Amino acid sequence: MNFAKIKYYDISNGPGVRTSLYVSGCRNHCKNCFNPETWDFAYGEPFTEEQERAIIESMRPDYIKGFTLLGGDPFEPENAARLVTFMEKLRAEYPQKSIWCFTGYDYEKDILTGKHGDLSVNMRLLHTLDVLVDGRFVEELKDLNLRFRGSSNQRIILVKPSLESDEVVLWDGESFV
Repeated sequence: MNFAKIKYYDISNGPGVRTSLYVSGCRNHCKNCFNPETWDFAYGEPFTEEQERAIIESMRPDYIKGFTLLGGDPFEPENAARLVTFMEKLRAEYPQKSIWCFTGYDYEKDILTGKHGDLSVNMRLLHTLDVLVDGRFVEELKDLNLRFRGSSNQRIILVKPSLESDEVVLWDGESFV
C-alpha cells in the first residue's frame, strides 16, 4: 500500500489536533474530489513500519487528540488488508484517543455486507474506529457549512454504538469523539 502524506498536526479531519494518514488508491473518483491525485494506488510512497512507528510516536503528546485515516480510500480492499494490523496496534497503544476514518463507501450497503472488500477485514478495521464518515462526495450536495464532511449525503457514524445496536448511530456534533 502507498500513502500520499502524513499530517502530524491536522485540525481539519476530526476534532482537536490529530495525526492523519492519507492513503493512496480510490475507485470512487468523485467529481471535484479534493485529493484526485490519491485515486492512483501507485501515488506517493510505500507505507512501511518506519511510518507506522512515526505515527505511533507522533500521538504520544496529550494535545494530540486522535488519529484520522483518509485518502484515497482506506476501505479499498488493498488498503484495508494492509491497514488492519497497523490500526489494531494503534488502537491498542492509544485506547483513549479517538480514531476517525473517511470512506466513499456506504457503511451498511458496502462495508458491513462485504459487498466491497473482505468482510472479516472490514469488521476488524471497523472495530478499531470510533467514527466513520461514509459516502461519496457529491458535488451537487456540497455544503461548506458542514463539519468534517463535504456533502450533505455523507454521514458521521459512531461505529461502536452502531455495531452494538445493529443500526446507524450518528454523531450529535457536540460530544468529543
